[in-house]
Amino acid sequence: MQSILTQIANRLGSKYDSRELSAVSKSICTEILGISQSAYFLKDRIQLSGAQQELLVTTLARLEKGEPLQYVIGVSPFCGLQFVVNEDVLIPRPETAELVDWILSDYRETGLSSVLDIGTGSGCIAITLSSHFPDCCTDAYDISAEALKVAAKNNEINATGVNLYQVDILLADRCDKKYDVIVSNPPYIADFEKDDMDDNVLLFEPHTALFVPNDNPLLFYRVIAEFGKENLKRGGALYFEINPLFANQMLDLLKDYGYRNVELRKDIYGKDRMIKANIYD
Repeated sequence: MQSILTQIANRLGSKYDSRELSAVSKSICTEILGISQSAYFLKDRIQLSGAQQELLVTTLARLEKGEPLQYVIGVSPFCGLQFVVNEDVLIPRPETAELVDWILSDYRETGLSSVLDIGTGSGCIAITLSSHFPDCCTDAYDISAEALKVAAKNNEINATGVNLYQVDILLADRCDKKYDVIVSNPPYIADFEKDDMDDNVLLFEPHTALFVPNDNPLLFYRVIAEFGKENLKRGGALYFEINPLFANQMLDLLKDYGYRNVELRKDIYGKDRMIKANIYD
């Protein structure tokens, strides 16, 4: 085992601090190479097969280039579930889990009968909600056919019944359904922010799910807020993950569109990251 860990440290030691390297090493050994947890922690003497050694070399090369570990492994945990991920979808983030927790908390007692997730990606929001509210009609939109293939796999893996639709929300008319909740984590990073972002995001995660033009950073929020006015039930709620840089503009936008009870919440890092509003008209 020590020789394996030495290989990993020699190749990746400059990319991760000691704590991160330890976590990455464990994932490589147990999740990619298939070494048992007990053998890993007891540092048993392990002789890799030729196929395992080749897989280790390939894995280290991908990580050296900055590819996120979740893509290399092919799965990512989210809200207690496992999700298949690849370069067609964003890696689920802890901040998004906080948004889901907010919805779960609000409807734990009353339940939900209908939800729409716009820009579903891996399906992590919609599938998690469906797993908690199995009788709820849960719909999910995404513009990307490839992302929807990933979401479909996750729908199957997690035994949920989310209805997946290929829809460009920027071109969508009102639909024939009314929802209790519409939730979205849309593209919200302005192009000017790219210079401050890590390469593992810029080079590997899908830009169509991340970026908006500098001159129209609230593009998706405006469209979805308008859509929500027509497709939320009276008293229904709109939930967004947002860019902290535009938190005040988001408050004004939702109020201007006639939403009430507009509430802004911070994420675990103390940034304005989530917003909720109700419609009554």
